[in-house]
Amino acid sequence: LRIINLSTPRKMRYVAQSLFFLSYARVAYSIDQTFAWNSNALIESRTLDEIHQAALAEGGTVTLWHGGGSPDQQRPMKEAFEKRFPGMTLNVTVRSSSYLGPDLDWQLATENVQVDNIMLQTAHDYPRWKNDGVLLHYKPLDFEKVYNAFKDTNGAWVSSAVNGWSILYDKNKLGGANPPETFLDFLKPEFKNKIVLTYPNEDDAILHTFDLIMEVHGLEFFNKLLEQNIRWVPGANIPPTLIAQPNNTFAVTFTTTIGLQSQDPFTVVYPSSGAPFTSWAQRSAILKDAPHPEGAKLLQNYVVSSEYQQVAGSWSVRKDDDAPTRYSRIFDTVNTDPIHFQEWMGDRQRVERLRFWFQDKLGYPRE
Repeated sequence: LRIINLSTPRKMRYVAQSLFFLSYARVAYSIDQTFAWNSNALIESRTLDEIHQAALAEGGTVTLWHGGGSPDQQRPMKEAFEKRFPGMTLNVTVRSSSYLGPDLDWQLATENVQVDNIMLQTAHDYPRWKNDGVLLHYKPLDFEKVYNAFKDTNGAWVSSAVNGWSILYDKNKLGGANPPETFLDFLKPEFKNKIVLTYPNEDDAILHTFDLIMEVHGLEFFNKLLEQNIRWVPGANIPPTLIAQPNNTFAVTFTTTIGLQSQDPFTVVYPSSGAPFTSWAQRSAILKDAPHPEGAKLLQNYVVSSEYQQVAGSWSVRKDDDAPTRYSRIFDTVNTDPIHFQEWMGDRQRVERLRFWFQDKLGYPRE
């Protein structure tokens, strides 16, 4: 708000009135769901192929907003979807969930929804959107086979994937050092000048990782980590890119993921002792006013299907799927709690205090 030539009392009244009208604008697109007891979910009974035909008749397009740091990050999903359903086009926008959430709020406030599906990291936004009545209550095929913790009981959202930050290193750049297996290993002198990490004040899931580590190892961990001459980067997709470059010393990180399986020369490690690692289920929802409702349903059914979950490269959101090769099912995996992140995200005051604390120590995220 820009306030010019107003006395202090008038400034205060101006700000108060402005905030009131902004709040009123939000009410304009939301409906209190407290008493919506009869808002039963749509329960899908068609096959994937039948939904596919309905989506083609609708125009064959679906628009997805997905949280992430690289525009091509969800290319595998796009290619798999379009190959599985000929004639369909999946338009994917990948940006930070922290940016896409407010963008969606703007579309909702202006009654100009242009997105069909959202798959965002900002777990705390989904209950609010549900309460505002802007999410479609929809139960895709095999809804009952998705872990209860990974879905809304009314079908306002399910989860499309289970993600987790891992330790990652390039075995060819360790210089004889023993590979890191826990977060404390990153404090060893042999890793000085070799560590690249994502700013914790740039990504809530990275912030969660630092919070978990420091709950166990204290402020001393962070202070000693700073002595390692860390290369800080804005985006969890950047550490593997830097580590892969041969003309630098960067070899290790714990703020990224390339999936569960190692890819030579990269080795993936999930610490089984010490501070726990971050894992979470990425929530997926359909907007009630989605411009392509049948296309949106097709995508929602596809991402929770065993057909997709078994090849997505991570833990499955389903109870009936086999564990990934070399791993246990997510709820049997040691040293992680896939529910904790979504609960942690709900305490926004604490999250923001943590963010500003790290921002004070590290500065604004920058290349």
